[in-house]
Amino acid sequence: MDVELKYNIGQRVLCIPEKVDVSLLRPSSRPPLSSIGDVLETALADPLGCEKFDKLARSIAPKRVSIAVPDETRQMPVRKILGILLKTIYTALPDLNPSALTIVIGAGLHPPSGQEAQERIAPREITTGCRVVQHDAFTAGMVDFGVTKRGTPVRINANFAEADLKIVVGQIDPHQFVGFTGGAKGAVIGCGAVESIEHNHGLMFDEKAKVGCLDGNPVREDINEAGELAGIDLAINVVLDAESKVVRLLAGEPVTVLKEGAKTCAALYGVPLEHKYDIVIASCGGHPKDITLYQAQKGLNLASQALKQGGKILLFAACSQGVGDETYFDYVSRFSTPKDVLEDFEKLGFKMGAHKAFLFARTLTQYDVATVSELDANTMNKCHLRAVDPDVVIRQWVDGFGGRPRVAVVPNANTTYFYPK
Repeated sequence: MDVELKYNIGQRVLCIPEKVDVSLLRPSSRPPLSSIGDVLETALADPLGCEKFDKLARSIAPKRVSIAVPDETRQMPVRKILGILLKTIYTALPDLNPSALTIVIGAGLHPPSGQEAQERIAPREITTGCRVVQHDAFTAGMVDFGVTKRGTPVRINANFAEADLKIVVGQIDPHQFVGFTGGAKGAVIGCGAVESIEHNHGLMFDEKAKVGCLDGNPVREDINEAGELAGIDLAINVVLDAESKVVRLLAGEPVTVLKEGAKTCAALYGVPLEHKYDIVIASCGGHPKDITLYQAQKGLNLASQALKQGGKILLFAACSQGVGDETYFDYVSRFSTPKDVLEDFEKLGFKMGAHKAFLFARTLTQYDVATVSELDANTMNKCHLRAVDPDVVIRQWVDGFGGRPRVAVVPNANTTYFYPK
């Protein structure tokens, strides 16, 4: 049988031999919103867990307003949301000069976007008169809001943090150790300092730091607390379906928005699992989910959770923009095997970038991983990954299996997660 899998901006077709039992493990569906603008206006007029936006804005009477938005590694309709949001802000605050409003493109530890990307995210015809800046976790000026109960220093880009009215725009998506993205994350992590991100993500080794888990998840709860310390006033979050269409939009107090939106996200992307599989064929979900190897690791991790110990996984990840993180690549290149990475990381302690090598290695030491990618063979080898012809390798795996293998196809591996049925 032939299956189509998203790959970069197109598809790849894989021929699966007939002598297998195939299951398609994919997200559920939900009707997309008919009008993002109408729903956003309604959400701002009746937000979750806080006053109506116009009343909230007037009570703060801000001299400066900041909006944190994601970079292009997220498929959000930022342009549409910004257009309505800016109009609502100017209506509520008619004396506010556009020059007092700053839009910060939050990249976390990703390299800042280029000028062309900035124009796509926050085009000048929408943001006329506003300041648009790109966050750089290494060089940006920061404001210190103290330390969370778990010891995370809360340091956030000053362009966002010094405003009187702070708004974060983001997406609620399953995340391998945060549980779900969204809420304050777009500001705390997206616009955070290196040390803030590093300490927060260092909490990922807790057993409750896992996909789909909010309650008791130390990474997620730490982000929530940091958002409260920073005084984020409003979150606007969307949930996208597997085709990147908005199926829900919420606005309000960040934690309230997160918890409500996570219910929708879990219903879409949580898949009950009756049993684990011998072979998993996974696509990260195409562009931008597979834009870099750094991003593609999420798909490998989540898809492997449907796999039997020692099973085989074939990952489709184009990585059109390369590895995606120099720290990760420099670190992983030092070692001969994934086992060596695990041993060194335990001695080293948590370090951003290097943590991605650890997460890859954790999967690579448990499963047989083959990859379909645009990366050159030398780069793949340094990352302890092997490039394959997908039709050849799947036939070899099936022919070499003693019996009739159970095969799972996961077409949206970066967002699909599994739980026992």
